[in-house]
Amino acid sequence: MREQNYDFRARHWQVHKPGRRQLSRQLKTGEIILSDNWTICAAAGRVAERAADDIRDYFWKSMDLSLGMTKDPNKPYTIVLTADSGPDKGFALSVTENRVEVRLASDDEAFRAIVYIEDYMNLEGAPVLPLGDTVRRPMFKWRSVHSGCGIDEYPDEELRATIHAGYDAIIVFVKDFDKTAAGNCNINDIIERAAAFGIKTCLYNYIPFFVHPDEEGAQEKADAIYGELFRRYPGAMEIELVGESLEFPSKDEHTTGKHYWESVIDGIPDTRVSPGWYPCRDYPAYLSLIEKAIHKVKPEAEIVFSTYNWTSSPAELRRDFLSKVPKGFRIATVFENSAMRHIEGLNAPVRDYTISQDEPGDYFITENQFAGEFGIPTEGNVNTAGIAWDFGCVPYVPAPRKLINRLRWIRKANEEWGMDAQYATHHMGWWDCVSSDLGKWSYWEDYEPDYDKLLHKIAVRDYGAGNAEKALKAWECWNEAMNYYVASAEDQYGPWRVGAAYPFIFQPNLSRTMLGKEIQFPTDPRAHFGHRIIKTLYAPYDTIRQAPGFLRMPAEIRALEKMEKIWSEGLSYAASIKNVNDEAQQLWALGQFIGCEIHTTVNIKRWWIENMDLQRSRDAAEALVHMDELFRILADEKENVLKAIPAAEADSRLGWEPSMEYVCDPWHLDWKLRQMEAAGREMDRYSTMLRTAEQGAREYMRQNS
Repeated sequence: MREQNYDFRARHWQVHKPGRRQLSRQLKTGEIILSDNWTICAAAGRVAERAADDIRDYFWKSMDLSLGMTKDPNKPYTIVLTADSGPDKGFALSVTENRVEVRLASDDEAFRAIVYIEDYMNLEGAPVLPLGDTVRRPMFKWRSVHSGCGIDEYPDEELRATIHAGYDAIIVFVKDFDKTAAGNCNINDIIERAAAFGIKTCLYNYIPFFVHPDEEGAQEKADAIYGELFRRYPGAMEIELVGESLEFPSKDEHTTGKHYWESVIDGIPDTRVSPGWYPCRDYPAYLSLIEKAIHKVKPEAEIVFSTYNWTSSPAELRRDFLSKVPKGFRIATVFENSAMRHIEGLNAPVRDYTISQDEPGDYFITENQFAGEFGIPTEGNVNTAGIAWDFGCVPYVPAPRKLINRLRWIRKANEEWGMDAQYATHHMGWWDCVSSDLGKWSYWEDYEPDYDKLLHKIAVRDYGAGNAEKALKAWECWNEAMNYYVASAEDQYGPWRVGAAYPFIFQPNLSRTMLGKEIQFPTDPRAHFGHRIIKTLYAPYDTIRQAPGFLRMPAEIRALEKMEKIWSEGLSYAASIKNVNDEAQQLWALGQFIGCEIHTTVNIKRWWIENMDLQRSRDAAEALVHMDELFRILADEKENVLKAIPAAEADSRLGWEPSMEYVCDPWHLDWKLRQMEAAGREMDRYSTMLRTAEQGAREYMRQNS
């Protein structure tokens, strides 16, 4: 059945799925099983009361049990939630034959506890719990995430789904007072409603503050923005800052001292870096203005500064910067940035936001070590929601082993370097999937799951016992395929971002108007980023750390061909899971959609090479050979787009990303077909020009022979 755009939200918000109970699941020694004679009591605050209603709904919808509510905490056969009675943080479960006591460190922990119980029962396929005591303390202060239903959109349904997926803090982009990326907004309403689920709210700053710390009135100007933010939104827990949206007129001679879009002199680009991309010597003083303004209003507010924009700066510069960061800051570090790979001996540095990278980059390791040296707490920007820029418009990357490797490193970062907070993903949002399951179960102090057993239980839960091995094999193939993933800048801003909808532009310029060949990708004008982060005229974007495009492109094609082959093997396993449930259909659609995205990326690289070779041809005859290959690639890509359409029709979450809105839904795939038809007409005309030139050359040779 075809979904319409945004239909995915209904599934996204369905936190209690029916049919979780497996009647074949027998009671084991050391367990209790709950029945209809049990009741629920919330002897705590408003969060616990809401959590009690939630778990009652869970028993009804997922376990086919009708549990009553009681105000008597001493009644037998009762699940009792009590606050300020558990461990110093998190919760403790005490389970006997006729009582389940949920002791919470605070009322805010109530949903964390009941979601743990629901998850446990879902994996067991029955309303069972182990007898005895279980203590779970969170390893991190928070796991923050952006909305999964729309940029800065937080209805109660989204908040409820967020806490069930294991995220206990939300991010709100603040572009101005009472204005988010979604437009005018009652931010205090979001903060208050989130708190009712035990969710913290973080502000992500987009308000410009182009002020030098030495100028007159600088502190007052800082107070007018940052102090005012916490006067207006006193319930906000934290503010996130990052260089690219926090530039200032630095006097550091290594920088332009200007905004990145103004860094020119008499029209000539100033090749120095702009201040948001460099650890300027006066940046610590600039940050001090912000810290004083915020902590004067709310001393306990968390202030996080991400050094994302200077990951490529030398370690000694970064260390010097951290040694001067004012007290009261937390530093955010990105897991994979600056990692170096090699493809056939060529440098291929890892782009930001990819879960293909198993181990952290040197920047992540050294930044955490330097911060620890100076007593600065850190937050990891770690993509544990399972979605990054690998495939820009899918809900998650179905390669759980990649995530498991990352989770182990994150636990190490906590235990060895003191990293105690997670920024689980950027604006790409989140999806309730195997990634969120793994992230939740790897969240606890003094406890780490057996990941093999956990993956098997997830596969049984979602696809049935008879299909679990097929799902596991699909995941293993896709995990192996990700080892050959390539993400150069032109790919991340191109085919990886919008999938099979990426246009194939014929590069010779047949024009009387002398306009460029870049076209604007069609996106919703209300989108936060939209077409502004999509480059349609495919060509290499090279960096000093990377092999030049003309050298690496053939090697990248060979790597991606291996990736596509292995991905197809995984897809065959996913396709063999039939007549089970919607989960199986969505797994196939996701695998098919990504497979088409890989094929598009291979084709566009071949397309660029042939376009370049065409324009370097020595004569018309040679050029016509390249034209034949371009026509072949175009025809192959058309078939690829047609394969992507059924997947996009089956799952409306495919082809959508919060900051861009829809970029690869059926409409955009049809747009791609129409764009390729237009390119084909240009190519026909160019072929005619070549044949005419070839005939003219032959006639000239005949006359002059």
